[in-house]
Amino acid sequence: MNLKDRVAVITGAGGGIGRATALSLARRGCHLALADIDEAGLVETHAQALRLSVRASKHLLDVADRAAVAALPAEVLQSHHGVDLLVNNAGVALGGHFDQVSETDFDWLMEINFHGVVRMTRAFLPLLRASDDARIVNISSVFGLISPPGQSAYSASKFAVRGFSNALRHELSGTRVGVSVVHPGGVATAIARNARVSADTSAEEKRRRLALAEKLLRLPPEKAAEIIVRGIEKRRARILVGRDAIFIALIERLFPVKYWSVLGRGIQT
Repeated sequence: MNLKDRVAVITGAGGGIGRATALSLARRGCHLALADIDEAGLVETHAQALRLSVRASKHLLDVADRAAVAALPAEVLQSHHGVDLLVNNAGVALGGHFDQVSETDFDWLMEINFHGVVRMTRAFLPLLRASDDARIVNISSVFGLISPPGQSAYSASKFAVRGFSNALRHELSGTRVGVSVVHPGGVATAIARNARVSADTSAEEKRRRLALAEKLLRLPPEKAAEIIVRGIEKRRARILVGRDAIFIALIERLFPVKYWSVLGRGIQT
């Protein structure tokens, strides 16, 4: 896929993988419609994109807001002639075993991580169909390949993204709209620091989990973004980001039921 002079809509563009992916696309001459709930981060990404000599618009957006998502395509068309690429990257994390996590928090995560992806796809699919070469890129996780204890909500959302993406790819087969699902491993973003945890989690347990996350989240976002964008250019249906993601995918394939007996030795959630 030739990305020069294409237009990409990116959620969660205010930092982390979203910002890095936006800038990687911009370096290839791709114009950007940047969306995020974090206004300060969004402004910074927008400024960096403009320095790369592409057309960029910024859109303050909560992907859990149905009305706001539905209105976004019209806003994007005020700055761009169309849309060729949709990157559904916005996401949040929630730690805690299922019986520790409140229904409110569980629903909060699903609204952003899964329903936000569905809403954005529904809103922008007509514009993508109008393109002569388009792609939907949904960011799942390695926790969309495996399901560690303590990640019931997050893993459920990322498996849902994976399943939705795969079915959508089959449904769009033969059209000009392709679908990629991305499974990043440990990328050094702020998602762990910003994660919600169950109310009855002790301060010591919170510190332990954060320390573990910081240890595992090592791949720079810029490297992750380059892997993602190269995968888009090659029209890959599944994009594994990082050596840990490749290893985890292999172990899950070899031990589809008992993988945690292997992986759990090195990861204590």
